[in-house]
This record gives sequence, structure tokens and C-alpha cells, in this order.
Amino acid sequence: MHQNRFRHTLLALLSVLPLFLLAACATAPTDPAARAQYDANNDPLEPLNRQILSANLFVDRYTLQPLARAYRAVAPEFVRLLIRNFLSNLHEPVIFANNAVQTEFVRAGWTAERFLINSTVGVGGLFDIAGRWGVEQQSGDFGQTLYHYGIGEGLYLMLPILGPSNPRDTVGFFADGLADPFGYLAYDYGADVATYARWGMEGLDQREQYLDPLDALQRNAIDFYAEIRSLYRQHRQTELNHGTPPAPSQDMDSLYKDPDVK
Repeated sequence: MHQNRFRHTLLALLSVLPLFLLAACATAPTDPAARAQYDANNDPLEPLNRQILSANLFVDRYTLQPLARAYRAVAPEFVRLLIRNFLSNLHEPVIFANNAVQTEFVRAGWTAERFLINSTVGVGGLFDIAGRWGVEQQSGDFGQTLYHYGIGEGLYLMLPILGPSNPRDTVGFFADGLADPFGYLAYDYGADVATYARWGMEGLDQREQYLDPLDALQRNAIDFYAEIRSLYRQHRQTELNHGTPPAPSQDMDSLYKDPDVK
């Protein structure tokens, strides 16, 4: 079972390898002004990334967005919150491991406390009792761990379906998936479908949360691709710094907010 899990992760990594190889072939502009902007964007694959974004938007428009709207229509808000809490609780062991590896032992302690409280008093994580008691969820992933030990992000990537990323965080994403203990439990008990259902629900829940903000961004952005790239980097930098936003202090949610959306 574990060999199958490793094989699936390796195949997923190999699927994005062509993007890394293409980066080596990208040619920087020779004009000084264009070169300065090119270096600032750190996006040598921009033409390809834009094509991938277009493909992602096509899939989103005809698959993910309708499913998210149906989910919102069928599931009341309190039900969606229970599901979100449950899915969030499943991430706590990986967050704990990354906090510990980063020597963020206080944060690791808070994460362990959250998991214990929500898994018991919170009925398997359905209720965020720890949050009500002031024990907030921490950030912690392997991409963040690599950043903590000095690994740079590398070039900007727009991944199929998964969206904005970079080589460091792409590796981190799959490493976290490989380290997730609940995935191993599902494989060990022959419940592979539970893992796939979890991935599907996480994607559906996340897409539902950003239905209105993304609609507003698409309506108002002059260059949707450039906006997504900028917002992703600001949001990600906040995560890397354990919630401390970069200057200027704007996060993704505030920049997504449409004044007409209440």
C-alpha cells in the first residue's frame, strides 16, 4: 500500500517536471527596462503559465464553479462550516510536524493542543472548540519548512488545476501529502476512496469560499493573470512568516474583496 502511495506521489511530481525543464530554456529579454520587469516578476514561463491559467479557467467555468455553486445551494452554511472544520483538523498532524522541524516548538505545542481538543471535545474536528478557547490554527507546511532553512522559491509556476505555485512549494505540497498520516491509514485499511473524497471535498470547499471574491476579481482586474500572481505571492509570504503580512500590509482576502459584495 505504501509503495502505491509513493508511486502516485512520484508520478504527480513527474507530471510537473516539464515545467521545470522549460524554465531552463526560457530566454530573458535584452532591453534593460524589460529585463528589470522580467527579473521582478521572476516568471520566465509567463506565456506557458498564461495558457495553463486559461485551461484552468475553462475547467473551472464548466466544472468546478458549477459544483461549488451547487454545493452552496444544497448545504447550509453551518453544514459547510462543520465539513471545513473536519477537513482542517485532518491537517493538524502535518502542521505539527513542520512546526517541530522548523524548531517552532511553541507553535507545535499549540497545534498539538488544537488537535487534541478538537478531535475529542470537538467531535472529531467538526467543531473548532480550540479556536473558541483562543488556540488558533498555525501555518505549517513543507514548503514553509524549506523556506525556513533558506531554500528560495524559484520561478513562478501556474500548475494545472492546482493553480499558482513555485518549485519549492510544489515539492512541499507533494511531500506533505506523502507524510500525511491519515492517508496512510486510509491506504492500510483499503479505503483509498476516502483519500480521494477528502481531496475532492477540500477543493470543493475552497472553491465555494472564493466564489464571490474570484468573480469580483475577474470582473475588475485589468490583467487577471498578473493580479493572481501578485495576490498569491503576498498571501504565500504571509503564510511563510506565520501570519505576518509583507509590506504593504494587504492579504489575499482583503484584495479580493468587492465593495459591492456584502
